[in-house]
Amino acid sequence: MRVALHTKVRADRVEEYEAAHREVPVELTDAIRAAGATSWTIWRWGSPRASAVERGGGTHLFHVLECEDYGRLLAELEKLPVNVTWQARMAELLDVVHDYSGEGADAGLPVVWELP
Repeated sequence: MRVALHTKVRADRVEEYEAAHREVPVELTDAIRAAGATSWTIWRWGSPRASAVERGGGTHLFHVLECEDYGRLLAELEKLPVNVTWQARMAELLDVVHDYSGEGADAGLPVVWELP
């Protein structure tokens, strides 16, 4: 299944967020794969009409991940110590965080259209 998510980095923490993602712990990426994810990409975007900070790279984060079962992926990662530590770090950098709770499985962006 393919899941799209939206989170938002704090405007004053963009560089720190990107630096953190250059150093994602291997233990975490291994756990994400073991939980059923086969890919995960994050894009950062800001509107051309936004503030100078937003135009400089944006604060909106769009995630697309492929996984067997998103609910299972969240359940397996939610209380895993390496993910708990990572999410605490991300919570300091984000205005809108990724929801790893049971309700998070319903937080994906709705599909509007797909190329037939």
